[in-house]
Amino acid sequence: MRLLYAEDEPALAEAVTDILTFHKYMVETVDNGQDALEYARSEEYDGIILDIMMPRMDGLTVLRRLRAEGNRTPVLLLTAKAEVSDRIEGLDLGADDYLPKPFVMEELLARVRAMLRRRDSFMPERLEAGDLRLNLSDATLGCGGKSVELQNRECQLMEALMKNPGVYQSADSLIVSAWGYDSEADANSVRVYVSGLRKRLAELGSCVEIVSRRNIGYSLSWE
Repeated sequence: MRLLYAEDEPALAEAVTDILTFHKYMVETVDNGQDALEYARSEEYDGIILDIMMPRMDGLTVLRRLRAEGNRTPVLLLTAKAEVSDRIEGLDLGADDYLPKPFVMEELLARVRAMLRRRDSFMPERLEAGDLRLNLSDATLGCGGKSVELQNRECQLMEALMKNPGVYQSADSLIVSAWGYDSEADANSVRVYVSGLRKRLAELGSCVEIVSRRNIGYSLSWE
């Protein structure tokens, strides 16, 4: 699951990003509203977490512009303001939920899970391809009676491949899916993780293979 998180308080941004990453979310973090708007326009996210009070553009303005442009990605608003009027304004603009600061991480995680469940285009927690099953909730890859726990990056790569079986995806496309926009990862990073995933498939005894074509990309194949 890919999340965009906009927060201008460095300590809080780092703490929230760490806890979300630990729980298997891929998070791209920005520190101002203008960047949040540009990222949301250029990339596809499963959910967006917006602080209301941010430099360059406040979170409500970001939300207003995204909704006006037809962007329906679920949005959770974070703010130090707890007044009912602010909450109503955010919800009227199209926010899916509202969480006042300060908050405990457990409640944030619960609200993120609830927000993602309400997405217009629902994505199942389990993907299947050939004899493989990928459980996104705990990042486990299974085949028959066997299963292995994947690292966060491995899970993101496997998710991208299993969502498009038989379709060759370039290294650049997979980098965006697993590392995010503006990442410093390169084609060699993809090769390293694909090699690891191939070992996982062999360990599971799966009939699914990750095949590659030079200068084209990677795909899943099985008979």
